[in-house]
Amino acid sequence: MSHQVSITGQITPDQVPMIAENGFKTIINNRPDGEEPNQPTSAEIAAAAEKAGLAYKEVSFAGSELNQTHVEEFADFFNQAAQPILIFCRTGSRSTGIYEAAKRMDLLDD
Repeated sequence: MSHQVSITGQITPDQVPMIAENGFKTIINNRPDGEEPNQPTSAEIAAAAEKAGLAYKEVSFAGSELNQTHVEEFADFFNQAAQPILIFCRTGSRSTGIYEAAKRMDLLDD
């Protein structure tokens, strides 16, 4: 695989500077706001990413609601994003699913 990708569970805005220090250039969020109390919002993480000089994109969906539109939006952003890329959701499962779906559909550039 030529992609430089890491997938993780929920991140917080205060972790974003460390993510940048670890060399990541882009963050993709697959978790919708409001899934659980005290979950950081996409806007809070986006602001932290901007402050740290990272690109940020939200392509969020509930676990069972992944569809073609999500996969295409994810792939379009992924293909133009600076790598390495950190992709996250609540546990990492959704992010793994959308990444693998985009690969299976041959939507990701090598």
